[in-house]
Order: sequence, then C-alpha cells, then structure tokens
Amino acid sequence: MTTDYETDFYAWSDEQARLLRAGCYAALDIAHLAEEVEDLGKRERRALESRLAVLIGHLLKWRYQADYPYRKSWRATINTQRRSIQRLLAENPSLGAQLEALINSAYPDAVDLAVAETPLDYDAFPEVCPWDRDALLGDHWPALASASDPKSDS
Repeated sequence: MTTDYETDFYAWSDEQARLLRAGCYAALDIAHLAEEVEDLGKRERRALESRLAVLIGHLLKWRYQADYPYRKSWRATINTQRRSIQRLLAENPSLGAQLEALINSAYPDAVDLAVAETPLDYDAFPEVCPWDRDALLGDHWPALASASDPKSDS
C-alpha cells in the first residue's frame, strides 16, 4: 500500500515511519520526507520567533504602561517566555546563531501585541527592539518610561 502525501498526510506519515523502521528505504517517499524534515526545523524557528514576540510584547507593556494595575500577570508571562526560550535554545543550539535576526523579525509582532493590549498607539514604542539578547533572556526588567524620554531604556 502506498498512501498519497497530498490525499492523507496522517496516513502517509504513519506509513513512512513504518517503512523507515522496517528498513524499506527504497519504498520511501524521499522528496516529501526531505521536505517534512526541513519543515520540522522551520517549525522550531517559528516557535522561537513567536515566543520572542510574546516576550518582547510583554516587556514593552511593562515598560510603557506603568500604571496598569495587573502587571503581576505580565511578570509571570515574561518569566514563562524566558524559560521556554531558554529550553528551546538548549534543545536547538544552532538557533542561537539566528537569535538577533529572530529578535528583529519578532519585534513588529511584539509591537502589535502591545498596541492591541494597551491604550498606547504605535508611535509610543521604539522603531527597533530596545533590548539585546542578554537583556531579553536574562533577568533584565526595563525601567519605566519617563515622560521626558518615553522611548529610551534605562
């Protein structure tokens, strides 16, 4: 039995796993298997970028909406995302080399999150991420924005 990749992905993947375990390499759908293995790596990269967006978005809210009464939940989310990112990087060390680029690509989503969840508009936030890798993943807690210089980070 040969299951069509396009027709029933679940059955196809089950069949490919069975063929691999049985050592029936000639029967494998090599082209689609290679594509799926590549997609597994992309999925890890996207997961890291998504977690970075949530982390940065909450750090932006922390810094720029100091008067919000439920900041404790933001702190919990920041801590959770930092731990999750550290685990992802430990499991996929090669993603560490891409971290700066991922921070830059996650930043617009982070700003969108902050705009959606605060009364602030886009111009309240810096154009580029104000924190580097160490600040994002360490124990850095941004100082609250001052009225005189709202976009600087202390």
